[in-house]
Amino acid sequence: MSAPERIPPRSVTALDLLAKGELTVKGRVREASNAVLYCSVAYDGEEAHCVYKPIAGERPLWDFPDGTLAQREVAAYEISEATGWGLVPPTVLRDGPYGEGMVQLWIEADPSADGLLALVEDEEPGDGWKAVGFADVGEGRTALLVHADDNRLRRLAVLDAVINNGDRKGGHLLPTADGHLYAIDHGVTFNVDDKLRTLLWGWAGEPLSAEAVEVLGALAASLADGGRLAKRLAELLTPAEVGAVRSRVTVLLAASRHPQPSGAWPAIPWPPV
Repeated sequence: MSAPERIPPRSVTALDLLAKGELTVKGRVREASNAVLYCSVAYDGEEAHCVYKPIAGERPLWDFPDGTLAQREVAAYEISEATGWGLVPPTVLRDGPYGEGMVQLWIEADPSADGLLALVEDEEPGDGWKAVGFADVGEGRTALLVHADDNRLRRLAVLDAVINNGDRKGGHLLPTADGHLYAIDHGVTFNVDDKLRTLLWGWAGEPLSAEAVEVLGALAASLADGGRLAKRLAELLTPAEVGAVRSRVTVLLAASRHPQPSGAWPAIPWPPV
């Protein structure tokens, strides 16, 4: 599973390829908690690799309705696209060899990319880093968990706040050779209750960037009744969940600050990677 992804040319869009192409299962990602299949997809002379997560392979969760994780992954892509930041790889909902599921373009992370997360033994994060908190590293020792003070991560922190991501781990961050950052695994999102768990708390309580405020304003307009994004999300989420997205955007705009941990829910996912 080491072949690089191939973004199809404009004659066949990535979404067309994923939605209409013939899926061939090549293997399974064993580390995943749900069924995650590595596939090739071919359409109209173009081919790429992708991830296919059939709904039939989803494990039940106590706090999410059964059989809804694939739709949440697609909804996260739709909001990512609406921001203009392109943080989530092209993602569709379609039928496949094991029934309906989420299909997402495979992204090959650049192994030579600079690290975005680290554990340091100092009390302060140092230049270019933001502190998340202290972590137990065994034998009675702690280390400071930090993430890069990187605008790509800051954008992702805003996206995660909007979609109420309950599981933003380090392994979900995929920097590519061209400098882009993608984020994956968005099944545990869009809960109506506050579930935000993330490693990207470094900006907690800080003012939002002017860019983020502008993007959130555009999201609010598109989420209004009759808006394009509101209509699309209504195909994937419950009315209560769409309303909760609308409310989160409104709250973020009113505060004009990155959210802080609520204290009602573990702030950092486990395991963190």
